[in-house]
Amino acid sequence: MGAGQDRRATVVAAAALLLVTITGTMSNNIINVPLRRVAADFDQPVAYAVLCVSAFTLMLAVSLPLTGWLGDRFGRKRVLVSALALMCVAQVAAALAPSLPFLIVMRALQGLGCSAIPPLVMGILMVVYPESRGRLMGAWAAANGVGQAIGPPVGGVLSDVAGWRSIFVLVAVLSLIALIVIQATVPPIEPKQTPFHVAGAVLLTSGAGFLLLGATLLSQPSVPLRIDAALALVGVLLLAGFLKVSYGNPRALIPLRLAAEVRFLRSCFAAFAQMFLLGTSLVAIPLVLTGPMGLSYSSAGGLFFVLPVVMAVTAPLVGRMSERGSPRTVLRLGLALMVVSATLTALAVGGQTPLIAPVLACLLLVGGAMAMVQTPAATGATRSPAGAHGAALGLFNLTRFAGMTAGAAWVGLLTPFDGRVAMFVGAAVIAAIALVISFAGTSPQREAPAVTAGA
Repeated sequence: MGAGQDRRATVVAAAALLLVTITGTMSNNIINVPLRRVAADFDQPVAYAVLCVSAFTLMLAVSLPLTGWLGDRFGRKRVLVSALALMCVAQVAAALAPSLPFLIVMRALQGLGCSAIPPLVMGILMVVYPESRGRLMGAWAAANGVGQAIGPPVGGVLSDVAGWRSIFVLVAVLSLIALIVIQATVPPIEPKQTPFHVAGAVLLTSGAGFLLLGATLLSQPSVPLRIDAALALVGVLLLAGFLKVSYGNPRALIPLRLAAEVRFLRSCFAAFAQMFLLGTSLVAIPLVLTGPMGLSYSSAGGLFFVLPVVMAVTAPLVGRMSERGSPRTVLRLGLALMVVSATLTALAVGGQTPLIAPVLACLLLVGGAMAMVQTPAATGATRSPAGAHGAALGLFNLTRFAGMTAGAAWVGLLTPFDGRVAMFVGAAVIAAIALVISFAGTSPQREAPAVTAGA
């Protein structure tokens, strides 16, 4: 095979992986706009239907380190294809859901399948284009933005035209296409012998699950607060157990000395804040558009379209800025802009009848701010020493989607009280904390040459 053919093959493979990222991201948010219709069809409150969002992101988040390890151990392509097959089955089952609890369980299975996509796609892309990691992460972030852009409007339009069940049929077809393209175009990556510590894996997965479940159930008025607190406490204790059994253990699922490296940690905190604001926006804004503002599902999806489109369009530019300058500076600017944009959004949606123009302007600002955080955070995580480990990339993505789960739960908690202002004020506070943490560690110019571009 000639050099030109090699180049075309790698481009096709990268495009296929970005297609998978788009499909997975779209699967996450395509149900958001028709949530009120789903609740009405099953005669359940909207706060209960929000679990269709939370179940997906919860299962996705807790499974990420394990699927990252599975990719290293059994081959990233093989595990990714298997996960897409699970996605197809769970999407079809969701389309046939006889009850809301069944739909929530199918959404959790979709999240399990989707959990392989972020760490394995990031890992495969690093092998395909090892010399262009900054631009690569910009393209990956853009693919996430495209998925966010497609999901809400497609969900709204299909819900109006063919009913909300049709959205799962569409995602099943797209998952099948992605599976076929990946199988045909992406070169296999040899598995490698990586340590697996059963106790550590169980403690990490169950600890994250209990902690996020406790946070998610805060949005359910029928669940006593003491149950939420107990679940969260169990999660914290299990995670503490994970740290204890992993410290100094050569077979640890994630080498703690690498995960504790400051560049990796500040990237994780920034990613959590970005996804918290995204999770808040993905649930709260459609509810505002279809509730107080009285828009149809199609109109709401079309208006919300601008936020992820800005993320998608801005991400490649941010990737180039990160490669040519200081990713950490871009990260800080993005976090500062997130604080400002979340605060302005709180003001825009807080009125009795919010106006379209201010809400639209805030969506544009929020999208740009999140793009300025997502790309340098991913670049920093992959360029850190931990980035060479699939489980560590899974941990980074666990942090990301834990942020989204927390954001969705925050909205569910405040929805019965019409706490629209508090929803976005909370997101602004989280972004401000991440901004402070971004100043931890040495400045990029004083870091080792191999990691100077890390965020």
